Amino acid sequence: MQQSEIQCRVRALDHLVLTVKSIPETVRFYTQVLGMRGEQFEAADGTLRWALLFGQSKINLHQKGHEFEPKAAHAQPGTVDVCFLTDAPIEAWTRHLTTHQIELEDGPVRRSGAKGPITSLYLRDPDQNLIEVSVPCY
Repeated sequence: MQQSEIQCRVRALDHLVLTVKSIPETVRFYTQVLGMRGEQFEAADGTLRWALLFGQSKINLHQKGHEFEPKAAHAQPGTVDVCFLTDAPIEAWTRHLTTHQIELEDGPVRRSGAKGPITSLYLRDPDQNLIEVSVPCY
């Protein structure tokens, strides 16, 4: 393998951007239901923005119609399908989601994750994005 090939590889996901109808509603859902931490931060250009933090990752939030440039070519609420890993048992998640009156789309069901088999629950966020909460089976 050539040296330039080694240097030009992606090693991790720093953040992704989620375009939403309502930042307050999105922050409420992701913090109360999924246990993330909502945080307002000052971006490099001096603007105040919102993000959701969890583990070593971050989701930046863009309000529909007020997105920051540059942005996705077709930034729309409800266009994301994402899988989050958890250490909590899937049964605990089922009870937790029921407590928050969150309807399951599917699951528990076995799936294939990035590192091996996972057991997943599927639900929708306030913008109808498909959220998969998964427990590794390895």
